[in-house]
This record gives sequence, structure tokens and C-alpha cells, in this order.
Amino acid sequence: MHYFSTNRTSPHVSFRDAVLTGQPADRGLYFPSEIPTHSVAFLGHLAGKSKEDIAFETIRPFVAGDIDDRSLFEICSETVDFDFPLIGVTESIWALELFHGPTLAFKDVGARFMSRCLGYFSRGRNEKTVVIVATSGDTGGAVAAGFHGVENVEVVILYPRGKVSKIQELQLTTLGGNVTTLELQGDFDDCQALAKTALADVDLNSRVHLTSANSINVARWLPQQFYYFYALQQWEGSPPVFSVPSGNFGNIASGILAHTTGLPASKFIAACNANDVVPRFLRTEHYEPRDSIATLSNAMDVGNPSNFVRILEILGSDFVDLKEKLEAVSVSDETTAETMRHVYEQYDYILDPHGAVGFRALADHLREHPDQRGIFLETAHPVKFDSVVEILGTQGSVPGGIAELYKKEKISIEIPNDYSRLKEFLFSKI
Repeated sequence: MHYFSTNRTSPHVSFRDAVLTGQPADRGLYFPSEIPTHSVAFLGHLAGKSKEDIAFETIRPFVAGDIDDRSLFEICSETVDFDFPLIGVTESIWALELFHGPTLAFKDVGARFMSRCLGYFSRGRNEKTVVIVATSGDTGGAVAAGFHGVENVEVVILYPRGKVSKIQELQLTTLGGNVTTLELQGDFDDCQALAKTALADVDLNSRVHLTSANSINVARWLPQQFYYFYALQQWEGSPPVFSVPSGNFGNIASGILAHTTGLPASKFIAACNANDVVPRFLRTEHYEPRDSIATLSNAMDVGNPSNFVRILEILGSDFVDLKEKLEAVSVSDETTAETMRHVYEQYDYILDPHGAVGFRALADHLREHPDQRGIFLETAHPVKFDSVVEILGTQGSVPGGIAELYKKEKISIEIPNDYSRLKEFLFSKI
């Protein structure tokens, strides 16, 4: 398997080089040169397979020899050693809970898979790898936990000051060791722009071996396919509608990729908050990034979603065909809070703000299509968001380990939204 740049000017590379490089020099995103098709035997017997087997068989064609099978199976086993339960909320709506990993967010899977791939590729290398990641909340915590203590790897996390929840901030800033956290005076789009500029900086990359741990990196993006196979493993009946809370669009892009390999699905819904660049595009056929807007569902506060280009690669650029396969809606903060209250009162289920956006988008779709059923992705535990208590008066049961976070010291470095300052800092990591 080779990977090409979505901007079409950088050379094709192997999976290994795509992981180690992170982003092509032409500032596109790496994309597999071919999309494999899973066998009927694999797809027809998901219920009888282990999580490890499903992960291994899903990702193996994309790795294509860059990691030996024994090591890849071990990586997959360590990546998915927690639960992914499918929980019925209403008669037609199920929640796929993706928050049972170490940092209580769906991004644990991609971060754990990528950290182990980097560890594998770093064997026998004397060169230190610097991993840079921009986060709007959950990515940074998952990356920090996944990479903490990995030999020959330094992690640099950029997060927007004052725009993440208290628990998210503590997960970002309390590990220390090989993890350094930069608190940026800006928003997530500023963090992402600085990270992308660093990855494309020829001078910097000639002296620092830099890669990304955002979903722009194929090792973060591709394993998110696992979720959709785990959902189908627990599903009965006709193919479901998948409603995916969407900010940077990596998660829904991986779901659509899984569908293209053979996973049954009747529709994908990109459930967005007020940052509605993709819903507007599907209404107007005009793609217009805007400055991000702060919302209750802060991890989705992205005004220029990087991974949407991967959806265009998968589904093609025919606008009519794209609209047939993908729906995108925008849900306001007011409706998000109203949905959280309604679902708690009627069904005794606590939604986090991101899951609430997914639930609302799916419920609205099913009202128009009452013959269908669907799954929304619950991407983070409600305890991670202060707004849940403010809206519901409770966050439900608190997972073990959260109380310990509050006892730890926050360690971060505040920097301005200035690339020269970031570059200077990255040079210090040599």
C-alpha cells in the first residue's frame, strides 16, 4: 500500500513514511492509493470475532507489510483493550460509547495505535522524533497518555487557552516527562495552522524530525474505522444510519472509508455545532472556511475541517452523489442543551454536548425516515464537560482516576499566536 497527497504534488510514500512524516510537503493529506475490500466471510461473521481480530483484519491492508503481522496484532490488541458498548437509548436510536478508554474519549484508539506504530518504527533509530499535535480538547489528552514514556519520542501539544474544560486541561498538562504542553493565545484553528506550518517548514524539518499526531496523520485516522465494525458486531437488522459528531471530520471520514471497504451503512450524518462550513457547503456547493465559533461542544469548534478533503477523495467530487451519501446538519447550543435535558428526563441517559449534537441530528433524520434506525457516536464521557452539570445538575457516575487529576500540578508554557516562537521552541527539542 502506498499513500499519495491529496494536493497531488508530493511523491507517493509507504505507510511507514506517511506515519513518520505526518503531512506531505505540499500540505495536503496522505490518502491510500487504493481502498481494499473486505471479504464476505469477514463482514458476515463479525459477531463471533474478538475486538483484536476485527482491528487487525481492518487495518492490515492499509499497513501492507510495513509492520509484521505478529507485531501488528500486538499493537491492535494493546490499542483496543477496553469496551465499546452499543447502548439502546430509544426504540430506534443507539449510542456507541467510545469513552471507556484511559482518557475517556474516542481519540484514545488513534493515539494508542499511532504511539505503538511510532515505537515500532523507532526501534534501532538514534534519531529523536518530535510529535506535534493541536487539540480542541480530547485529542491532546489522548495523545499525551498514548505517547507518555515512549522511547525516543517527544510530544508537543498546542491547545487554545481558556477554551477546553478543566478535566481536559488537566489531562493535557499534568503528565510531564516527554510531554510538553503549549497554551496558545488563540483558538483551535490557530493551533492547527501553527502545527501545519511547522510540518511544512523545510528549514525546521531539516533539523528536527517532526511528525503530527492529529488526525491528519494516517496512523491516527485509519484505526478510527474500528468503531464502526464494533457497532455492526453488536447490531441486528438492516444497515443503520450513523450520526457522527463532527469537528475536524476525521472520525466520519474513517467511517465512510470503512463503508467503502464493505461495512453496511444506510447513511452518514455529519452532526456539527455552529461551526457549519460543511452543512453550508452541502446546501450551496460553496466551501467557505470561517473563524471558529466557541460552543458547548468545544472539541468540534473547527472552522476549517482538515479531513473533509478525505471524504471528497472517498466519495468523489460529484456534488449530487456526495449529497446522496452524506448529510450534514448544524445544531445550536440552545438545541444541544434542550436535547441533553430531554434525553435525561425521558430516557435516563446522560449525553455529553458532542453526543447530544449527534443524537439530535439522528433523531431529526429519523423523523423524516421512520422506517430507519440509527447509531450516534458518544465520543467523550460526560464527566469531562463542566456544562453537563450546569445543564443537568449531574454528570452521572465519575470514573476512577478523575479525582486524582485534581491533585496534580498543571505544567504548561503560555505562548502567543506567533509561529516564530513555536519554531524557536521546537528547535530546543533537538
